[in-house]
Amino acid sequence: MPLIVLAPMEGVVDYQLRDLLTSLGGIDSCVTEFIRVTDTRLPPRVFTRLCPELLNLAPNQIARTPSGTPVAVQLLGGNPELLAFSGARAASMGAAAIDINFGCPAKTVNRHDGGACLLQTPERIYNIVKAMRAAVPETTPVSAKIRLGFNDRSRYLEIAQAAADAGANRLTVHARSKVDGYKPPAYWDCVGHINAALAIPVVVNGDIWSVADYLRARAESGCEDVMLGRGLLSCPDLAAQIKAHVNHLTYQPLTWPQVLQLLFGHYQAGKSLFPKKYLGDRLKQWLAHLKRHYPGAQVFFNRIKTLREEAQLDAAFFSEIPALRAQLSAGETIR
Repeated sequence: MPLIVLAPMEGVVDYQLRDLLTSLGGIDSCVTEFIRVTDTRLPPRVFTRLCPELLNLAPNQIARTPSGTPVAVQLLGGNPELLAFSGARAASMGAAAIDINFGCPAKTVNRHDGGACLLQTPERIYNIVKAMRAAVPETTPVSAKIRLGFNDRSRYLEIAQAAADAGANRLTVHARSKVDGYKPPAYWDCVGHINAALAIPVVVNGDIWSVADYLRARAESGCEDVMLGRGLLSCPDLAAQIKAHVNHLTYQPLTWPQVLQLLFGHYQAGKSLFPKKYLGDRLKQWLAHLKRHYPGAQVFFNRIKTLREEAQLDAAFFSEIPALRAQLSAGETIR
């Protein structure tokens, strides 16, 4: 049975979206947006801000989404000691696992000694993972997320081996270098070389947009386990589709009207969580991903792209789905 992990995407896959996507089924675990570790010891509130699933846990419980999916905490930085301290703190608070970000390609992150810049020095990856594994209880898995390299893809085996030798329990590989960015193709065959060389589980990530892509990525990488990011944003039930295919089950994918209902629920929930001025931005951000899979998302995006006021956005939804107004008037919960 494949393990399907919801990828950490900064500024996108927050607590609210983790709740929504995991509730659709098929996702086995998820990872928070990265918590940046610089030159100070972070207080608990920093962890609960990005991972509210850590709040109010009983002893020995781990963080889970409301649907029960385990949540790992991801850390980013270049200081082994401070990262290890943060990992131990997150583990003590109930993180299901600790993940270390060696893959973020953002220039600002890389300039500040975090993310993909560390791929240039595999020995530093080794030192960071080693310190983390020593600091975190053995019962808490430590994983790492890498790319195939920084300026090119020539050292991916060395990079992967460094993480494994240092004690990582699992390795996720985005099948591109930093310079490759997100441009196709994803080099799943390179992940296959890593998978063949390491004794630990390897998770393939990158350009998995459909069940057919999953099957090709699995064939080329030899990895049964996958991490889905943009693929789940463009097709929210992709994980459920993959699981149904693997188990030879009949499954009816979500239609655009059903996705629009989900989108409206996401928008409604955001009203109590975020400043009103950002509601339209968050809505348009997700639509930008959805329009890859659903033509109706492009139509709706065009309709609201210049709208900013809450009343205008509400009216657009009510016009698109007239039943919404009646449901809201009746006090029904919309997801």
